[in-house]
Amino acid sequence: MLRNNVSFYQRSSTMKKLTTAEEEVMQIVWKLEKGFIKDILERMPDPKPPYTTVLSVIRVLEKKEFVSHIQYGNTYEYYPLINKEAYAGEHFNHFLSGYFNNSFPKMAAFFARENNLTMGELEEIIRLTEHELNQSNNASNG
Repeated sequence: MLRNNVSFYQRSSTMKKLTTAEEEVMQIVWKLEKGFIKDILERMPDPKPPYTTVLSVIRVLEKKEFVSHIQYGNTYEYYPLINKEAYAGEHFNHFLSGYFNNSFPKMAAFFARENNLTMGELEEIIRLTEHELNQSNNASNG
């Protein structure tokens, strides 16, 4: 079920942006893969919000079609309808275009400057990027 919905959202250019509270809950749901409100609440940082607050956020996430549920009597088990990578990719592209004019080198230079990266760290980024690109190319050719 997850795969079909993921592909829909990966093609969609209108994926809704999550609020901070929604994103916090989604991060937990993505880690859990499925869980009850009590499971989500247990993984939230202290001070924990009230149960009803988490439930309200989950209901909003259902309306936004980020999560769905399976009902067991009066209890609901929630699971993601889209994966973290699809959401991150969609919103990263908006970030890149909005702040760096679609220039990944400009963005990388900004983060290198802001975080005082060393040449060694920059070389590690290049090495990891090359590795990821090689794996991606091998997967598409195989």
